[in-house]
Amino acid sequence: MTAPATEPHLRAVDLQRSFRIGRNTVNVLRGIDLDVCAGDAVFLCGASGAGKTTLLYTLAGLERPEAGSVFLDGTSLYAIGDARLARLRNAKMGFVFQSYFLLPELTALENVLVPAMISRTVATDRAQELLERVGLSDRMDHLPSELSGGEQQRVAIARALINNPTILFADEPTGNLDSQTGDTIVQLLLGLTKDEKRTLIVVTHDPELAKRGDRIVRIEDGKISDS
Repeated sequence: MTAPATEPHLRAVDLQRSFRIGRNTVNVLRGIDLDVCAGDAVFLCGASGAGKTTLLYTLAGLERPEAGSVFLDGTSLYAIGDARLARLRNAKMGFVFQSYFLLPELTALENVLVPAMISRTVATDRAQELLERVGLSDRMDHLPSELSGGEQQRVAIARALINNPTILFADEPTGNLDSQTGDTIVQLLLGLTKDEKRTLIVVTHDPELAKRGDRIVRIEDGKISDS
């Protein structure tokens, strides 16, 4: 007897998105379909301007498509209303960006706690544990301006994990870092997600870094092809 197929953790169906540039319309996403299994590390690659970040933001419920649907554990992200979508993002998703987006007036520990504060959760012990896991046990009380780029990205990773999300989205997380630090950050992301069987979706321009994941998805002419 054949076992039933497992529902993908994340599913995109016929995603379409375009932008107006002057008098021209640029079709960035042209009917993209994508299934991502729970626990997979998927790297989105493609030429500059191919739509990698647009796809990532659409998959994460941050940028509404003109057509198509995105499902997380069977829930249609763009059919549940903005308030419920915001709560779902805070509870089930973590985000790491190229530019860190740390609040300059808050310490590393306080920055990590921000998503937990939004959900009204007391999580100081977990925040301290996460900062220890990313190698910043001695930097918890430092402001972002007192940290290196690599250290700031480590804080951002800890912040992304504070609410114990099931899926982590990372947009060019090594883009502002030197190659050695970037390699360390990718290894950290992979280790932290694999240890707890989280799904990871990363946008990167670096094909060598992408090889470290379970799967490479290339975007070409508004569509995708697996490697």
